[in-house]
Amino acid sequence: MEKPIIFLIDDDQQVLRAIKRDLRKQFGSDYRIMSTHSANEALDVLKELKKKKEAVALFVSDQRMPEMLGVDFLQQTLADFPNAKRVLLTAYSDIDAAIKAINDVRLDFYLLKPWDPPEEKLYPVLNDLLDDWQADFVPEFKGIKIIGYQFSPISHEIKDFLSGNLIPYKWYDFETDTNIAELTNEFVFDEKDLPTVIFEDNSIFKNPTIKNIAEKIGMKPTASENLYDVIIVGAGPAGLAAAVYGGSEGLKTLLIEKRAPGGQAGTSSRIENYLGFPSGLSGADLSRRAITQATRFGVEFLSPQEVTDMKVKDQYKILSLADGSEVKAKCVVITTGVYYRKLEAEGIEQFTGAGVYYGAATTEANACVNKDVFIIGGGNSAGQAAMYLAKFARNVFILIRRDSLSYSMSQYLIDQIDGTENIQLLAQTELVQACGNTHLEKVVLKNNETEEAEEKEAGSVFIFIGAKPVTDWLKLDLLKNEKGYLETGRDLNKYQNFSSSWKLERQPYLLETCVPGIFAAGDVRAGAMNRVASAVGEGAMSIKFVHQYLAEN
Repeated sequence: MEKPIIFLIDDDQQVLRAIKRDLRKQFGSDYRIMSTHSANEALDVLKELKKKKEAVALFVSDQRMPEMLGVDFLQQTLADFPNAKRVLLTAYSDIDAAIKAINDVRLDFYLLKPWDPPEEKLYPVLNDLLDDWQADFVPEFKGIKIIGYQFSPISHEIKDFLSGNLIPYKWYDFETDTNIAELTNEFVFDEKDLPTVIFEDNSIFKNPTIKNIAEKIGMKPTASENLYDVIIVGAGPAGLAAAVYGGSEGLKTLLIEKRAPGGQAGTSSRIENYLGFPSGLSGADLSRRAITQATRFGVEFLSPQEVTDMKVKDQYKILSLADGSEVKAKCVVITTGVYYRKLEAEGIEQFTGAGVYYGAATTEANACVNKDVFIIGGGNSAGQAAMYLAKFARNVFILIRRDSLSYSMSQYLIDQIDGTENIQLLAQTELVQACGNTHLEKVVLKNNETEEAEEKEAGSVFIFIGAKPVTDWLKLDLLKNEKGYLETGRDLNKYQNFSSSWKLERQPYLLETCVPGIFAAGDVRAGAMNRVASAVGEGAMSIKFVHQYLAEN
């Protein structure tokens, strides 16, 4: 297969030769470097590349060109190569135009000329962009194939697991896909074998479990060591940050995740208020970057693996795992986060995984094409899901019990929703019934002001309501508030039984629970801010206290 293309355009022949030279030196082994000094010629060439189904990974365009501005050229490339990354070469005086282009043409970066030395000012930026592009690019599918029914909870669970772990796959609906006959002839399976998973080596698993799939793709559920300096339970933003800082600071670090890295944030289609990413990034991007970073620092990552209990013996923390094994640690950081609260409405449980989903907007979006979908909840996760699903669905309805989104959603998302024609807010409205035969077909909505009920056709329902801390697995007697969140630091002093169990002369550290050496960070902690950036900050901060604890013991 042909290499993906990096496409350069600059009317200044000297500048074009220079950047072409620099890019060939760094990226020539993995990409074809194509260049031209004419914008019109470039557009003609791109039409031919599109016909040949070539892949353009990156456009690098000068801003001031006689035939058209670089921003205008990049805008015209969107139709044929919407997923390519775009970089604008600018002079200092063009910075305002470049910033405006971030929104107008999905500009990913602007570079000031000159870019010397390229090792510092050019290569790191383009490496990052190309890594992002490669994460989503599938030139000719050779990965995992899943065959099943669209409204099968087991099929949904497999898709959600793979997408959450950033494993590419191709979905085939047994009832509608035109390739089913060819697949059944080649691999020999029928309806009773669904879901069926076919791997890149053509091995086939019929009715597999998540554990079967995880083992096949090389995920690691078993720890290699018996004792660690710190074990982090949960690989959401807080856990990932704790792992990165633990590994980078030389601690023997183990990260354990039950399902997939990223937590609730990992399922977000677009996080736009995270520092340093003016164009936003997806939760999957954030998770991928963090796992890569942690692994580079020597962090051991177990997934899928579940911690079922924890006990303390002689200052060591002993964690029991779902497979019956145990691992020990000097310190533990609990970053298990929260999960969406179940919607108590007739029919919801019956159709969960068959048209009703908790989160999972990115997993099931393709099944929503030309359908009406309903989102329950008014937080940022609901808003991000609405914006993403609006690209696929005919109409997206957001249901909230209050009269406005402003109580719980960031203003930038409210503005985006207001500006999206096929998103409609149904305030003071709740879903009271989900209806259908084998899968969701209709919903019954009630207006809480008028008490009137209305039945509507529904392709899918996505639930993003409330949050419950993931602390049910803890049998160890850690102090929690009335909602189940872990208490830490000086807030522990308000509990009468705290002084009877805490026997150290010092007070608990800021993120320390009522058991010395066990810390909590992120959304699972009482008083947490419930934002990705704050969770990352707490995860990083927890390692500071781990060091202090280890120093005194």
